[in-house]
Amino acid sequence: MGKTVLVTGVARHLGARFAARLAARPGIDRVVGLDSGEPWGGMAADGVEYVRAELRRPAVARVLAEYAVDTVVHLDVSAGTGSRAAAKENNVIGTMQLLGACQKAPGLRRLVVKSTTAVYGSAPRDPAVFGERMQPRALPRDGFGKDATEVEGYVRGFARRRADVAVTVLRFANIVGPAGDTPLSDYFALPVLPTVLGRDPRLQFVHEDDAVDILHRAATEQARPGTYNVAGEGVLLLSQCARRLGRPTVPLLGPALGLVAGAARWTGLADISPEQVQLLSHGRVVSTGQLRETFGWEPARSTPDAFADFAAAQAGGLLPPARLAAATDRLAELLTRQTPTRS
Repeated sequence: MGKTVLVTGVARHLGARFAARLAARPGIDRVVGLDSGEPWGGMAADGVEYVRAELRRPAVARVLAEYAVDTVVHLDVSAGTGSRAAAKENNVIGTMQLLGACQKAPGLRRLVVKSTTAVYGSAPRDPAVFGERMQPRALPRDGFGKDATEVEGYVRGFARRRADVAVTVLRFANIVGPAGDTPLSDYFALPVLPTVLGRDPRLQFVHEDDAVDILHRAATEQARPGTYNVAGEGVLLLSQCARRLGRPTVPLLGPALGLVAGAARWTGLADISPEQVQLLSHGRVVSTGQLRETFGWEPARSTPDAFADFAAAQAGGLLPPARLAAATDRLAELLTRQTPTRS
């Protein structure tokens, strides 16, 4: 018997790639892509039926019923860009709405949720390596990490209420690749990388191809309920990342980096959030033993290999022209506001 899979968050690169791969798999009758934005180019040709709707609207329940969905892959939990309030509403309220619709879908048998290792936070006294059952010394207080923590709480509640549904939560380290479109990718695209004076944090990455692969396995093969950290083997220091990119670094005191991050956000150069400043200060490393031993899978590319593929796709040290032009426009606007007019 075939399957009908609903994939949220398909207006972004990763979601579109994953949905297209699902649609090409034998045994999948239907793939329905749901997002509030414009569909990623070529989605219709890839055999994905696109539904434009916001997660936090009642239309989600109608989609589940109309298409008789038996598997939901929830990818629409992300750091986002722009308004923090809008991102939180989509991540948390949208997930609550989706889970409410799933609760009332009798034919649902599997739920896969994309989460993040940001749920562990980044603090100076953190353990060297986080395992899935370990709690951070302090839960993330804001940003994407806090959103993901709340989302996972609602997902655990859903799993208790619907014991007949296999629920898998995948906590991804930073996803990178040639088409990197994340806030951390924006940071690494800066011509000069601001860093924290005296700190060289350890970082982990997952190649986008491996991210698509594990999502595909979680959605289509034997169900393996549980929560799993997903990261390429090994670590990279921030200084090693900079050298691989050929970018110079500018060490700053922590407060100064916060000011630079705010200026980068305001001008549109990069969306460096306070949460990301913490990561660039203290780093974060997770264990992937559960992924290998229980889920039975490991990424094909290590952390250094994944980052090398990302670095190879970067163009020199210059910002993309569109982003440079947008930043220039914002600076001109600021200068115009601050220049007194003469009567």
